[in-house]
Amino acid sequence: MFAKTPIRDSGLLDVGEGQQVYWEESGRPDGIPALYLHGGPGGTLGPGGYVTKFDPERFRIIGIDQRGCGRSAPLAIEPDHDLEANTTAALIKDCEQLRDHLGIDRWVINGVSWGSTLALAYAQAHPDRILGVVLMAVTSTRRWEVDWITEQIGVVFPEAWDRFAAHAERAGIGYRRHESRIVEAYAILIRDPDPAVRDSAALAWAEWEDHHVSLVEGLHRDPRWDDQLFRQVFVTLATHYWSHDGFCDPPILDRMERLAGIPGYLIHGRADVSGPLITAWELQRRWPGSELIIDEGEGHGGARMVDAWADANTRLADRIETF
Repeated sequence: MFAKTPIRDSGLLDVGEGQQVYWEESGRPDGIPALYLHGGPGGTLGPGGYVTKFDPERFRIIGIDQRGCGRSAPLAIEPDHDLEANTTAALIKDCEQLRDHLGIDRWVINGVSWGSTLALAYAQAHPDRILGVVLMAVTSTRRWEVDWITEQIGVVFPEAWDRFAAHAERAGIGYRRHESRIVEAYAILIRDPDPAVRDSAALAWAEWEDHHVSLVEGLHRDPRWDDQLFRQVFVTLATHYWSHDGFCDPPILDRMERLAGIPGYLIHGRADVSGPLITAWELQRRWPGSELIIDEGEGHGGARMVDAWADANTRLADRIETF
């Protein structure tokens, strides 16, 4: 990894429809432009650790808090946020407006977890704007992946999943195991007019999140869940996107020919039960010019994967500067 460089510039970009998205940049002003897309949905840029994955002497590093979360406004849980207008197409449009605002012709795209889905969707929509792609903990948010992470993975964590499903059943919203999708039940609960119902759903979802990413390092509570605002925004956006298959129609895997010739690195942990390796493997097989990097001992992230992420950006910079 590289030293964490200070933010040089930032702002709120008006993207229309009453929405503003927060952006920030650091690194070399005339370096290779690189956009980082965070996970979640709703994960936010947080304290900005993503910048350490880019050489600040070679990259112009740009981050964006996706529509409705972080320092963007209004937040997804606020009355003046139109959640129905918060779609992958809208996020792609926001990125394009930011690229134009910053005077960038083409850039490198990085994405982690959900951010990898958004990065792929953006690259497929605008392949002429892409210098290269680096993805870690790769997802495509197709229905199989969402049903796996919210239901089928319960075979690995049965105790935690039973609590997760039981919460939706007790809520009295018509959810019954094996008869309806649990992600849709939580999408209803997190938008309930009763704030107590919303927050109990957010807490139940947060507990499940902590479990299904815990296989390698053991169970640790994510301290971000202590922030009520963060957890409600996160769960609102995650359930909104996941219950709509990431708003990716047609699915990401069906459009990979659009990335032919674009260099890409897909970094994934063999022990990632949250997002099984098969998605990254299938994407790489359909993406000429991409490379799959598998860490045999990591799960949904980890120190070695983070090092591989930084190394992939360095390798990509070498390729770009050569040409």
